Amino acid sequence: MSNEPQVRHILSLSGGKDSAALAIYMRDRVPEMEYIFSDTGKELPETYDYLQRLENYLGKPLHRLNADLGFDHWYDMYGGMIPSNHRRWCTKMLKLKPFEDFCGDQPIINYVGLRADENRTGYISHKTNIEAVYPFQEDGLILRDIEEILRVSGVGMPPYTKWGRTRSGCYFCFYQQKIEWVKLKETHPDLYEKAKEYEVPFEKTGNFFTWSQGESLAELERPERMAQIKRDHALRVERMAQRKDNSTLIAVFSELDSTETPEEDDDQGCLVCSL
Repeated sequence: MSNEPQVRHILSLSGGKDSAALAIYMRDRVPEMEYIFSDTGKELPETYDYLQRLENYLGKPLHRLNADLGFDHWYDMYGGMIPSNHRRWCTKMLKLKPFEDFCGDQPIINYVGLRADENRTGYISHKTNIEAVYPFQEDGLILRDIEEILRVSGVGMPPYTKWGRTRSGCYFCFYQQKIEWVKLKETHPDLYEKAKEYEVPFEKTGNFFTWSQGESLAELERPERMAQIKRDHALRVERMAQRKDNSTLIAVFSELDSTETPEEDDDQGCLVCSL
């Protein structure tokens, strides 16, 4: 009998369309797959519903990490400093660290849902026992293929896309577009109010940090400001649609997402949250 350690196959689900489609795509190809979800405790209710729907389809349990240590624990540990593009402790402590702890030291193949039509790099662990693979890129699958996988399976697109959200992740994710904050205010006003509660002066410096770049949520929710954001967004959608006559709406919003979010100094952590 071989003494070689057994290889584990792990697929991280975020509540987003790509990782969901990859789980469906790989279900019968890798029966021994383990499915995990790093729960911040601050996800949209639609995300939790979607993951339950996906778990039912897969017929296997979804390991939920961070069950005891969610966002608020680490928020307190960091002295009440909310994360941002340049202070991304949430990705490190709530996504990457729990994933690597779950993997342990035995050989791991980690399945990542990057598509063939994306020019991005996935999360690459510093642990030498973890090997990332990209089935969609290897098989040439693009956005319309992912949409078809979700449609045929009956799982469908994440329900939050119906009201304009383009990404999974925390309801107060700082990578949201301005229009997504507006939609959150209109769809989940209670969550918008909870997000506002975190925008307080940082006790160590007195600096006031905001979720949305350049303005507080109190400023953003003013009726005239929300109306302006909607007008600007509608113009961008129209211009993008004229350039992409054959694009699906989700493709248009995906491209808008890349133009409206702050420039990322390292997009790997974001991929862990939003695939």
